[in-house]
Amino acid sequence: MAQFVPVETFDLVIFGGTGDLAQRKLLPSLFHRDSDGQFPEGSRIIAASRGELSRDEFVDLVRKALETYLKAEELTDDVWQRFAARLDYVTLDITTPDGWQTLAGMLAPHEDRIRAFYLATIPSLFGETARQLSEYGMVNDRARIVLEKPVGSDRHSAHEINDAVGQYFDERQIYRIDHYLGKETVQNLSALRFANSLLEPLWNRTHIDHVQITVAEHIGTGNRAQFYDRTGALRDMVQNHMLQLLCLVAMEAPLSMHHDDIRNEKIKVLKALRPITPDSVKRTTARGQYAAGAIGGEAVPGYADELGDKSDRETFVALRADIDNWRWNGTPFYLRTGKRLPQKSSEIVIQFRSVAHSIFGDAAGGLEANRLIIRLQPNEGMMLTMVTKEPGPGGFQLRSLPLNLSFSEAFQLRYPDAYERLLMEVLRGNPALFMHRDEVDAAWAWIDGIIDAWSDAAMPVQPYVAGTWGPTASAVLLDRDDRAWYQE
Repeated sequence: MAQFVPVETFDLVIFGGTGDLAQRKLLPSLFHRDSDGQFPEGSRIIAASRGELSRDEFVDLVRKALETYLKAEELTDDVWQRFAARLDYVTLDITTPDGWQTLAGMLAPHEDRIRAFYLATIPSLFGETARQLSEYGMVNDRARIVLEKPVGSDRHSAHEINDAVGQYFDERQIYRIDHYLGKETVQNLSALRFANSLLEPLWNRTHIDHVQITVAEHIGTGNRAQFYDRTGALRDMVQNHMLQLLCLVAMEAPLSMHHDDIRNEKIKVLKALRPITPDSVKRTTARGQYAAGAIGGEAVPGYADELGDKSDRETFVALRADIDNWRWNGTPFYLRTGKRLPQKSSEIVIQFRSVAHSIFGDAAGGLEANRLIIRLQPNEGMMLTMVTKEPGPGGFQLRSLPLNLSFSEAFQLRYPDAYERLLMEVLRGNPALFMHRDEVDAAWAWIDGIIDAWSDAAMPVQPYVAGTWGPTASAVLLDRDDRAWYQE
């Protein structure tokens, strides 16, 4: 069984430390890692935010957050006392001199420690935060800076952000976080592909008919509608999460598990993506926006109702991605993501080709092609469908049945969630699970082409009823290729 290895003593500063991400994800994740004994004595977690709070008031705020987002049995008193002793708070406005000297004074006595600066703020503040950290002498060889997605809203703005941060931090010190890369099942993709001789010889255009990647959300935009209307599904999900999943499925075997080797192979995939042009965009993409409907028997409003205005912003996108290289030429990758879909789920479906010829005759029933389903959430695990004979004396009947691996059943322990793993990798100084700026650039180059093609082709969003799997055009996208979306 894997063991939890302690990290070095550190100072972790969370900018936006009173915000939703910090309270809902980061601080509970850090509590779990402290609970498992990974934090050495003296390690500190410092929140920086504009709110006028005392340290005690901030500690109370964290306690309430942990009570909300952790199970009661996880919040033990002894771990809480240890964790609370690590917490500190500084009132700081990123855009003014207020508070910076105080923060610098808190870090100054521990120059030799790992310093991690987590920017849980809007991307437009990334460059200014890096500048202020440098100006007040807080950037040294042991400093790391973590950038939350999205890094920019297009290729140009991503360049600006990366250049601004890069003036003060080396690329090796910059960690662009995508929490999907920290998920256990995503981590297992490398083991699945490169540690099993059974699969790797089949992992190519000759044996795989197509690949489907779905990231479905049942929630709407809610009070984030104004923010979401500036981004949309393509920028919010496809540019980062889904293209990273595509890269891990499609990349060649890296020379090693070293971060540079892995990143090099992912970048090759991104550069091999066939551009989607105004001539091809209507055949290869679908845009949708949810209207009022019902999910789980509960009525929910449409996107325009939540926004309070009409909008052409997509809340659903499906597309066909073609990788023009030796391994994948002719094997399409279908991607779809959206809000207000029937359920929250993320999965990768590897659809193998059918056997060349059936020797069993029509009476035996249909001969389904093998399928590998990799479940990212919920119920992380993998399922491989195999064709077998039904037992009994009633003739030779074939049936497709699953070989199922559930992580929760196979490993009887609570394993770290994505943010827990990623935070520990930052503190260890391992950038393998984070995006290099060249990856960001290549991803935005492809996404910008789709956005421009939508504009040039005047391609509107199609409505879909909340609680369904998107607009009709999504199904037509695969039907045009004589395929269909996988549904359990």
